[in-house]
Amino acid sequence: MIVLGIETSCDETAAAIVATTPQGPRILSNQIRAQSVEHAPFGGVVPEIAARAHLDHLDAVIGRALAEADLTLAEIDGVAAAAGPGLIGGLIVGTMMAKGIAWGAGKPFIAVNHLEGHALTTRLTDDVDFPYLLLLVSGGHCQLLDCAGVGRYRRLGTTLDDAAGEAFDKTAKLIGLGYPGGPAIERASRGGDPYRFALPRPLKGRPGCDFSFSGLKTAVRQIVAERGCLSPRDRTDLAAAIELAICDALADRTANVVDWFRRHRPEGTALVAAGGVAANGQLRRRLTALAGSVGLRFIAPPPALCTDNGAMIAWAGIERLRLGLVDGLDAAPRPRWPLDTGAPQWPGAEVARRRK
Repeated sequence: MIVLGIETSCDETAAAIVATTPQGPRILSNQIRAQSVEHAPFGGVVPEIAARAHLDHLDAVIGRALAEADLTLAEIDGVAAAAGPGLIGGLIVGTMMAKGIAWGAGKPFIAVNHLEGHALTTRLTDDVDFPYLLLLVSGGHCQLLDCAGVGRYRRLGTTLDDAAGEAFDKTAKLIGLGYPGGPAIERASRGGDPYRFALPRPLKGRPGCDFSFSGLKTAVRQIVAERGCLSPRDRTDLAAAIELAICDALADRTANVVDWFRRHRPEGTALVAAGGVAANGQLRRRLTALAGSVGLRFIAPPPALCTDNGAMIAWAGIERLRLGLVDGLDAAPRPRWPLDTGAPQWPGAEVARRRK
């Protein structure tokens, strides 16, 4: 089975081709055009600029993916596109392109939930069996999920305000670092003293597994306002403090739900992290230790597959296609699309990254 996957939910224009083989899944191509240069002057993603960039470059990105895989459209078995959640302009560009290709080539169309793409990536890279516990952390999403099967997710915790990736982006902007904020803070924190500046760990130590990062952002803003101009040493130490605070919060809330997972899913063997923030080295080390302390494996995709990419959409397309889960050409893109449709909505839950 061979599927073309298209991802345009935020600020990466991506296309990939993934195949199933007797030796396991194989990524035949994975083309990504990032938009960091376009959005850097604004310190965040501007939806109109993102949609225009997708429109300008998606056709060429798909062409490069097909060329890298040495395949024609006639040789693929389906076309998958991220149909939500995300920025509606980009979603429209990607889904309309995918529908056109599917119609023209006579192939099935699969509307993929972008979050399910992240959730299933470790089944592409590490062949993880269901069920597993997932920490999904990115620029627009922060939640803990019990993953029981394709399309079968229970949300155990979510952010009450900002997502972890959004907290990285906004605090990086406050202290004068570049965009995207997560990699910028991780680089700037090297050699810094994470304890020089006292930053809050919202909800740390409390029962439950929801997240909150708005207080952290406010504390950084106050420090910057009080000091006026940050010295290079200030910036390095503050970056280290921000990274530690966010990782502390993520590890603390995840630890609360690990016990639940061990009791209610005794057959489960893995704690999985996915999404752009899952590429952070300190977070990976913290979660590796947490998982090991309770007898679970910790698994995260390679950093290149943590951020948005077409391979995860193609793989989710394969997972759904082999279960007969295909969509009509009238399937509409959805800016909001929770994985657990029965979970209560919070203001910060399942929202695409946006500029404030």
